[in-house]
Amino acid sequence: MTANILDTGIWDKKIFAGGWVDGHGGSQEVREPATGDLLTTVGLGNASDIVIAAATAAVAQKQWLAMPPRDKAAIFLKAARLMEEQADALGLWIARETGGLVLKGMHEVREAATIFQLAAGLITGPQGVTLASPPGRLSLARRVPHGVVGVISPFNFPLILSLRAVAPALAAGNGVVLKPDPQTPVTGGFLIARALELAGLPAGLLQVLPGGAEAGEALCTDPKVGMICFTGSTGVGRRVGELAGRHLKKVALELGGKSPLIVLDDADIDLAVSNAAWGAFLHQGQICMASGRILVHESMAPEFIRRLAGKASHLPVGNPATEQVALGPLINARQVQRVHGIVQDSIAAGAKLEAGGTYDGLFYKPTVLSNLKPGMRAFDEEVFGPVANIVTYRNDDEAVALANTTEYGLSSAIISPSVGRAMALGDRLGAGMLHINDQTVNDECTNPFGGRGCSGNGGRAGSIADLDEFTQWQWVTIKDTPPRYPF
Repeated sequence: MTANILDTGIWDKKIFAGGWVDGHGGSQEVREPATGDLLTTVGLGNASDIVIAAATAAVAQKQWLAMPPRDKAAIFLKAARLMEEQADALGLWIARETGGLVLKGMHEVREAATIFQLAAGLITGPQGVTLASPPGRLSLARRVPHGVVGVISPFNFPLILSLRAVAPALAAGNGVVLKPDPQTPVTGGFLIARALELAGLPAGLLQVLPGGAEAGEALCTDPKVGMICFTGSTGVGRRVGELAGRHLKKVALELGGKSPLIVLDDADIDLAVSNAAWGAFLHQGQICMASGRILVHESMAPEFIRRLAGKASHLPVGNPATEQVALGPLINARQVQRVHGIVQDSIAAGAKLEAGGTYDGLFYKPTVLSNLKPGMRAFDEEVFGPVANIVTYRNDDEAVALANTTEYGLSSAIISPSVGRAMALGDRLGAGMLHINDQTVNDECTNPFGGRGCSGNGGRAGSIADLDEFTQWQWVTIKDTPPRYPF
């Protein structure tokens, strides 16, 4: 009989550090955002736990390098099968812990299985190249691991955003210390630990320690950790980059966004509204790629706003684990107040409320704001809530200028039947990702994912970028005998 990944008893008040053990940071209840019900209680790691975890992972990493590639690949393939076999239960747990739709939870599980499979392929794929060299010498450039990789992951898509770093980092030959967001420690960490444990990953190679800022800072400064992979807010990302850079670690930062969706004047308005709603309201807007500014040509703006506001007013909000709803709760009360503050401040500065703008507990109504201008909070700041911000423009040049009026540079999108025109505009947008005739929330396991500016430092996760991120080049030359030098 297949062992259960969701064995809540195994991690009750525990962390995963060479096994399921007590942490020194105490324990924390994990509650369902939609109901407040207790889901489980987990242990927390502190700075001393991070030091031990990094040292343990460093030892295990040397043993990991000695394992045959096919044996390592088999572990990831087994973890993928376990995820697929238990997908229904795992998807529902993700929905409950994150406040997202069950559909979203199932998507995370499917992607997790694929990420494991891709990691298996990474292990058995090419590891370097042969370089040009004089006769009598073999010259190679090969990829070697950093040693131990520290991963700090967020709450919104916790399984995917943890595993997209953990799996390729392990596959590239590293040990990993993962600090998931303590709001989603099970979906962001313990599901991964449990699946890999059941699949036969050597003990100590992966450490999972939910914890706060103290644990995160210890991870960034520990001398055993050679790389930090962080996904989260730009503010925290600056701190991570500062600490890790001071210790000369490689840093991959995937941060916030204010992604523009440009609707050109020849676009089909129904399709454009559908894309805008999905890009702004999916997972309550708690997505770094969310369509943060929707730029609509002034000739079609009144009808576009009317239709989008109507759609927002009819989208049901409720408990996604038990009801047929389009939106669930925000992650916590602090985030509700932040979203509402941005909405209210923008209205006070001249924005017009077209729909929503109210909340009940953690449930924020889908909101539409129009008449947005630079300088208003809803134009400038990442909201991370279900707010569609409508900006009008007069011509293509103004659309590009407004889209680029931001410190962020994650995703972008343009909707138009004229693909050539849209591509020409897209070439002028400062974003790490561009989507023609789609909205901004797009990601697959097979694409390099990342942004520029305050959306990240140019690091990329996913597919062809993984080997570059989680290894470094080593030059190797081989001669049959040493040469005789003149002195």
